[in-house]
Amino acid sequence: MIKLRLQRKGRKKRPFYHIVVADSRSPRDGRIIERLGRFDNVSEDKKLTYDEERVIHWLKIGAQPSTTVRNILKKEGILYKMHLMRWGKDEEEIEAALEEWRQARADREGEDSVSRKARQKEQLKAEEQAYKKQLEEKAAAAAKELEKKKEEEAKAKAEAEAAEKAEAEVSEETEAPAEEKKTEAKAETAEAEEVKEEAPAKEEAKAEEPAKEEAKAEEPAEEKKEAEPEAEAKEEPKAEKKEEPKAEEKAPEKEEKKEEAVAQLSTDMNANEAIEHIKNTSVEDLKGFVPEEEDRVTVQRAWESKQAE
Repeated sequence: MIKLRLQRKGRKKRPFYHIVVADSRSPRDGRIIERLGRFDNVSEDKKLTYDEERVIHWLKIGAQPSTTVRNILKKEGILYKMHLMRWGKDEEEIEAALEEWRQARADREGEDSVSRKARQKEQLKAEEQAYKKQLEEKAAAAAKELEKKKEEEAKAKAEAEAAEKAEAEVSEETEAPAEEKKTEAKAETAEAEEVKEEAPAKEEAKAEEPAKEEAKAEEPAEEKKEAEPEAEAKEEPKAEKKEEPKAEEKAPEKEEKKEEAVAQLSTDMNANEAIEHIKNTSVEDLKGFVPEEEDRVTVQRAWESKQAE
């Protein structure tokens, strides 16, 4: 059976296809009978070129298109033209019908494109609002955490000051009675010493009264008493100086600073900035720019489109 099908060409991850006529038993990249056109579905405008007369010729003699080729021919109006030709329409009627069909398809696609752009715009706006809300929530949480930390520090400081004040008051209360007791004890010891000194003086006075009466008759020859107190020089031992061991000088260890190149991610930008960055940057430099947690559809589409270029 003769078939109209696509034959893959191009390179890895960047294919394009030839519309060919081939035997159904031939492999995909095998021998072909005729090449009818070229189809590139990777590009944005999906370029399509074909020889309409040869396509209609092979369809007339019974060649069967594959599912993909049938969809292409249906979209281009070839199958509709074949239908009109089978009904016996002349060239003018076929051309008028095709023109009307193309106009209706253009209007329908225009409405679809407008609605698609509007949906994409709304989706982009919603993603922007969600991103801003997320940033505001993070900032509010950080401010709340900082305020809580400041309150805890102020509370701890106040508690420490109150504890120090209480300790100072307790120490003052305990020191005052101790000083009073010391002064009282000193006064008592002083009084006791005075009493002791007065008692021997009175006894000596009583003993000296009869001695004075006897002294009137006899005068003592020599009454000299020499008292020479010997002062003992006390030498205070000199405190030996202890040599403190010298602290070993430690050589400062050099710490190597590792500079980690922090890659900028699409999640750190809003959707417009991320899309603009993807468009203006090469694919090699964009490796790792769109992480797995990127859930914004517009950014993912821009990244897929960039990879497909």
